[in-house]
Amino acid sequence: MAEEDDARIRILQSLRGKICEAKNLVPVSGSNRQRDLCTFCTVSLDQEEVFRTKVFDKSLSPFYGEDFYFEIPRPFQCLSFYVHAKNVLWLRKVSIRKEDLCKYSGKEHWFSLQPVDPNSEVQGKVHLEMRLNELITENGSMCQQLLVRIIECQGLPLISGQNCDSYATVSLVGPVTRSSSYSKKSHFQVEEEDIEKLEIKVDLWNSGNLGQDVFLGEIRVSVKILRNEHFHRAWYLLQPKGNGNKSKSDDLGSLRLKLTYIEDTVLPSTCYTSLCNLLLKSPDVKPISASAAHILGDICRERYEAILPMVRLLLHNNRFVPFVSAVAALELENTQEANTIFRGNTLATRCIDDMMKIVGKNYLTVTLKSVIDEICDSNKTCEIDPIKLKEGDNVEVNKENLQGYVQKVFSSITQSSSSCPPLMCDVFRSLRQLASKRFPGDPHVQYSAVSSFVFLRFFAVAVLSPHSFQLRSHHPDPEISRTLTLISKTIQTLGSWGSLSKKLSSFKETYMCDFFKSFQEEKCIEKVKKFLDEISSNVSKESSGVADAVVLKEGEVQKRAQGKKRIGKKNFKKRWLRVTNRELSYHKHRGKEALCIIDVKNIRAVEKLDESAFNRKNMFQVVHAEKPLYVQAGNCVEASEWMEVLSQVSRCNEGRLATFHPSNYGGGAWQCCKNPSDSAPGCKPCTATMLANLQLDIDCDRETERVFSLLSSNDSKLQNMEDACASLAVYQGPQREQEEYSKFTIQEPKETFRTLKQLRNIMEELQKQHNIRSDPTAQYGSLDNPIVGKTS
Repeated sequence: MAEEDDARIRILQSLRGKICEAKNLVPVSGSNRQRDLCTFCTVSLDQEEVFRTKVFDKSLSPFYGEDFYFEIPRPFQCLSFYVHAKNVLWLRKVSIRKEDLCKYSGKEHWFSLQPVDPNSEVQGKVHLEMRLNELITENGSMCQQLLVRIIECQGLPLISGQNCDSYATVSLVGPVTRSSSYSKKSHFQVEEEDIEKLEIKVDLWNSGNLGQDVFLGEIRVSVKILRNEHFHRAWYLLQPKGNGNKSKSDDLGSLRLKLTYIEDTVLPSTCYTSLCNLLLKSPDVKPISASAAHILGDICRERYEAILPMVRLLLHNNRFVPFVSAVAALELENTQEANTIFRGNTLATRCIDDMMKIVGKNYLTVTLKSVIDEICDSNKTCEIDPIKLKEGDNVEVNKENLQGYVQKVFSSITQSSSSCPPLMCDVFRSLRQLASKRFPGDPHVQYSAVSSFVFLRFFAVAVLSPHSFQLRSHHPDPEISRTLTLISKTIQTLGSWGSLSKKLSSFKETYMCDFFKSFQEEKCIEKVKKFLDEISSNVSKESSGVADAVVLKEGEVQKRAQGKKRIGKKNFKKRWLRVTNRELSYHKHRGKEALCIIDVKNIRAVEKLDESAFNRKNMFQVVHAEKPLYVQAGNCVEASEWMEVLSQVSRCNEGRLATFHPSNYGGGAWQCCKNPSDSAPGCKPCTATMLANLQLDIDCDRETERVFSLLSSNDSKLQNMEDACASLAVYQGPQREQEEYSKFTIQEPKETFRTLKQLRNIMEELQKQHNIRSDPTAQYGSLDNPIVGKTS
């Protein structure tokens, strides 16, 4: 049983980051003109590209502003950022080793750019064996024979999308260097007195076409490691040629990055039961400030991302609405004026913000994507600030363009109530009722309580930064970004609740006041009121029963023909793959008619495909009613995301398979199990798909582990809060304004103290479980902890 538990421990990695900007880039050699330097950035795990920005023109200090987030589905050694010049062989890079990522987590940092040497771009591990034998020669004398064997290699890069065709050369380096083209073993005769001076050098190469072999890396091992023990076997990390260029490079510019790397060690579900239950009881605790979820928000108020795992847990277990209602009621108790309702960055507003981003993702897509695409693609000039007008601009034409865009966005929003998720409606209804109860004499507050979220914190923010809400793949160009800023400002004002004078006072710029006056305010107010009534009515929304087709993922892949032609490289073709909540389809190009459509109800399994099947990495298979669909994703992150979304969309299908074939059928048999029947049941159990809401995609154990990590890292604050509760419970005098007390919300010291004690006890037990299950540091030289650099 213990072994089963250990097998369920998961190491989950994720990376969130932002490529902010570069500065002082060196122009292309032989030119001082910045127009020659059109740049873009890529992000790589080791040597595998997983993200790319768009191209930025004519700047030696480009502002990229590109956000990215992805789960990391495999081990890696190095995270690299490359700055490329378009159409020019020019590269600069920033490389950060995995163990150093924690130094920069959560903060922006300027990194110096380094030159890129092809011989330094290496990745992978080599399992090496060395043995020193004593031999008797024909004349009867003794000599030493050194045997070198390469057992295997792992983690080598893809070459043109396929696995390496690798080979090795082995050299004995010393007073006299001797080489051997490696086959199975390399033998060298060595003299006893030379052992201290000798080292083995293994060079790994990829066999290319027309003799263009590519260097993959090298390792060096001193022979004197065999002085005491005549046998040595270990894993080594491949190193750059000559162990890299040690000389200091010239100033090549710098890159500003913001990175947050998280590695979660997720234990079996039973380990999290107590902490999860305590958090889920939070909505029932009186007062709410004494609950575990509120305490977490209190001690982590400086860390915005700290609320997210708690919100996801509450959402998954249908406990979010009662919790946020109680927290909002507490905030309203401390709000003195109706016009300042939900204005601050509080626990209630942060929870609702996170909820809307999670639950409302598809709502935004359905409501805004088409109009945002039109704005970004048509590129009409909309500048109305007289100071920023360019020569030849017509302000009246620009104003007309902007007004047309605002009307389209405004209409899309106010006509979208039927698409608003029921859970968002439930929250808005609760906020409306709470606001009316707190300020019974103000007839407008019931609307401003809702509009402050749905317009100001949801739609207006998405219009301003569409790339952050997956409405666009990249940060907009500066001119488009300016247009979106003007639209967002106007939408905020049209959607806010108040008199015309209050609305106009929100604009500092005269030109915005004049522009806003061009809208018929009474008609806009009527539309906003109707929309807010519909999304916060007393009747819970019912589903129409027919869900709109929502695109869950799409992108370019390599697809193998489905068995109609003989197996071969030419059978892989670029296709545009698209999956919605209804169907999986592939197309010749984006926007073209589908070449094949598979109903998601007919998907029976989604699994990885062994690299050996077609000598390609990052492949997966979709098993459906006909022959399997074999797909190669662009990188490991893409492959993981495709498999996740396809598994989730088909997880409840009837006829899901229990087993699958991890390889292909060819040569009259399945290559994995050699069964000759093409209809034979699979030889490997299918991956268990965790039941989760497809739109929410929540892993409760992982979220609870994140909460545990946050609590653990704030243990001193928990202790301070506990001390404050103890003091307040004993002290009977007037309330004191001591600094350590004002940091926390403590309404009932005894109840809060009780929850804190429960938290501390649960955390202590959970830490024990981590300690029991955590493996001791892997032995140096093992697969998990390979040797880096020269070994002596």
